[in-house]
Amino acid sequence: MVTLREAVQQLREHDLACTVSAELVEQKVTVFSDCVERGFTPLRSEIMAAFYIASRDATTEAFDRGLISAGELETQQAALVRQLLS
Repeated sequence: MVTLREAVQQLREHDLACTVSAELVEQKVTVFSDCVERGFTPLRSEIMAAFYIASRDATTEAFDRGLISAGELETQQAALVRQLLS
């Protein structure tokens, strides 16, 4: 069994860091800004932006792994956009 302190120390020793690309942050900011401009509260806009980006990335990953077809990818992405805009 490993304690939390030991686990953190192991991560530091291996220099593991969680990073997010600037492009991903910019995409989320764009969705967030669009939601706020449409009149949603900042909290709801944050939730909507996080949901949209996570769903889009999961769908793209499923396509990249061969789990869904190109048609399914396009259909799911279009559905996400419609959901965001409604």
